[in-house]
Amino acid sequence: MTFEELPEFQRDMKLLSKKFRNLYEDLLVVKQVLAVFPDERPPFSFRISDLGIESCVIKIKKIACRSLKGRGVNSGLRLIYAYFPEHQKIVFIELYHKSDQEMESRGRIWDHFK
Repeated sequence: MTFEELPEFQRDMKLLSKKFRNLYEDLLVVKQVLAVFPDERPPFSFRISDLGIESCVIKIKKIACRSLKGRGVNSGLRLIYAYFPEHQKIVFIELYHKSDQEMESRGRIWDHFK
């Protein structure tokens, strides 16, 4: 499995890593899991519907982040990625904390995958 990141995702990581110091290490764990189970896994992740695009875009709702003491998988971090099974590739689109943003940026998804 190959992993790519949109420039906007890299900016998200940079901003959030100032608040959550272990975020880069936690993302490595997420990558290890996605390498084995890249598709949706309810209730932890699900496919975002109603986008009007062919790409498979998935939202992970429960990410364990060690910087969020004691909250683990209920941390509130959300990861959006596109999965391309025919190429065995995942593209990270967006990362945000649910207290900062209500839902994913559909404009960002459409800009890159429509």
